[in-house]
This record gives sequence, structure tokens and C-alpha cells, in this order.
Amino acid sequence: SEYAEFLHCKGRKFTDFDEVRQEIEVETDRITGVNKGISSIPINLRIYSPHVLSLTLIDLPGITKVPVGDQPPDIEQQIRDMIMQFISRENCLILAVTPANTDLANSDALKLAKEVDPQGLRTIGVITKLDLMDEGTDAREILENKLLPLRRGYIGVVNRSQKDIDGKKDIKAALLAERKFFLSHPAYRHMADRMGTPYLQKVLNQQLTNHIRDTLPAFRSKLQSQLLSIEHEVEVYKNFRPEDPTRKTKALLQMVQQFSVDFEKRIEGSGDQVDTLELSGGAKINRIFHERFPFELVKMEFNEKELRREISYAIKNIHGIRQVLLTGLFTPDMAFEAIVKKQIVKLKGPCLKSVDLVMQELINTVKKCTKKLATYPRLCEETERIVAGYIREREEKTKDQV
Repeated sequence: SEYAEFLHCKGRKFTDFDEVRQEIEVETDRITGVNKGISSIPINLRIYSPHVLSLTLIDLPGITKVPVGDQPPDIEQQIRDMIMQFISRENCLILAVTPANTDLANSDALKLAKEVDPQGLRTIGVITKLDLMDEGTDAREILENKLLPLRRGYIGVVNRSQKDIDGKKDIKAALLAERKFFLSHPAYRHMADRMGTPYLQKVLNQQLTNHIRDTLPAFRSKLQSQLLSIEHEVEVYKNFRPEDPTRKTKALLQMVQQFSVDFEKRIEGSGDQVDTLELSGGAKINRIFHERFPFELVKMEFNEKELRREISYAIKNIHGIRQVLLTGLFTPDMAFEAIVKKQIVKLKGPCLKSVDLVMQELINTVKKCTKKLATYPRLCEETERIVAGYIREREEKTKDQV
């Protein structure tokens, strides 16, 4: 017997497929509204029948260029993101459906498939509306895989028209009409056995079976590694004793090591979380050295006239009663050192200021890293105190060097 089940109607079996159609419409309106809204929440439907093959099909919407009804202005991007979410998965086959009465080069389905499957290993082309092409034209080159070749090729189908659907034309009659179309059409009769919905079903079933067989080893390997990891965790916790002092010591060391890693990452800029509101950690320290320190140097007062006079007096004082010859070409070493030392002393202020700023940022980084230890207040406090003390110790040594 044939019946269908919805995930949102657990326990209820639908034997009338008109009711299935109505339930899809009702559920769609409930989630998206009645004015052409969209949602990424799927409607899960499972159909049991002796007349269908085992396939899992995700029916994705077509790309909408212009918003209508309650659709948001960025409807195109939303639908694109929704489609990419599914077709990016390596274990999915992509059914790229394109109407025959449009230019294949402009196909949105093939364009998106190309982005995630550039080699065409997972893409199957489906050409619809072959019966609606202008008289004298056909899709023979496409279906023979000559125009835009795909590794898995193209299959042509002729679906029911809206008039057929409204007239309640059943699927069996539609399949007979489709078969008749391919057998009678001069451009397609030589490939009629490779066209149509029944052939598409068989191909999809076979392709999916092959695809599962190809991807199964990787899945098995992944599951085995996860199983080993879980078994290892089970062994660790099997003999777990909360009061065991060695376990407490190990946990303490792990937390301290994690603090060390977090601190290092914040300084190097390779942390898991990126602050988008302000500069912090290594980026702020980098800014202090490359922007703040040069700015402080530029702010230093410099009197060229006074400096020239000091240089002149230094040179004359070095020579004493001797006559100064070739002044300006050769500066005595002692005079040069005396002048340079006096100028270098002026750098002390900006240097010490930069040291203070760097030290403060390091302390702030420590406080951010110890937030993860907040559940252990004493450990948090002691870690912050020890590391901050070490930073201040380094600060004093650096100031002494300055």
C-alpha cells in the first residue's frame, strides 16, 4: 500500500495524496505566511510505495531575482545561501534543473553547481520543458552532452503542464504522454530510451548507490576515529574519583596550560574569537610601537637654532685655545657624543610612556584570559596576581634599561 508521513505530524499516515499536497501548502503558509515568504526550515515528507525507488530528495527553491509579496529585499541572496548550505556537502549529488527554452549558459542551477563542484563529479543535468521549445529548435546538442559537457551527462524530461495539474491528469497518463513525446520527436527518438522520468529515477538511484559506495570508506574511517575517541574518554572516566588529588592536580595544570595558550593566542592574533569593537592584545601593542611611539617622537620640541649653537660651543670648548680649522667638515668625537647624548635623553619620556602602555595592555589581556577560570575564584585571583607580578617585574627591568 502507498502512504506518506510528515515529520511534523508524527503517527499520522496519509493515504490520499491530495491531502499530502494540501498539508504541504498548509505547512508552508504556516511557516512563511500566505504571501510568498520563504524559510530555510524544511518540510520532511517520507513516501512509502512499491512504485518508487529509494531516494532522498531535497527540493530547493529556484533563484528569485525580484522580491514579491512578503519577500525581503535580499531574497536572492537568502535563497542562494540556502541552496549553498545543501549543495556544498560533499556527500550530496546535485540535480541541476534547467528549462530547455532558456539559454543553458545563463542557467542559475549550473552556475551554482559549478561553484561547489567545479569538476562536475556530483552534478547531473536535467532539462525540462522540451515540449515548449520554439518550432524548429531542439535541445539535442545539450542532451548529447556536447554543448556544456557534464561528467554525468543530461537527461530530458517532460512534466505535466499547469493545465494538466489543474485538470488532475494522473502521473501514469503523464508518463505515457512523456514517452510518446520522445518516441515521436525526430530530434530525440534516437535517444528515447535514455530520456524521461522513469529513466531519470533509475539513473539517480544507481548514481546515489555508487556515490554512497564511494563515500562510505571515508564515513567509516571518520566514525571509527570518533568511536576510538569516545572509548578513550569512557576509559578515562570509568575509574573517575572526584576526590583523587592527582586528578585535581592534572585538572589544575590543564587549566593553567589553557590560560597560557589563550594568552599567547591573544598576543599573536590567532585566537578563536575576533574582537570587532576595539583593538586588543597583540594588535594594540603593535599600534603602540608603530603609531603611538612615533607620534610621541614627533611631538618632541626641537629648536634647530639652539642645537646649532650648542654644537658650535661644544666644538670650540673641545679645541680650547687652539685655532678651530675646517669647522663643519670634521666634528670631534667628544663633541659629537656630548650633543647626541643630550638629544637621546629626550627619548626617555616617550620610551617610558610606551612601556607603561604596553604593560597596561598585557595586564588587560591577562584579565581577559582569566575570565575562563571564573568558576574557580581563588585560582583566577592567584593566576592573575602571579602573571601580573611577573609583567611588572619585567616592566621595571625594561625601565632600568631605558
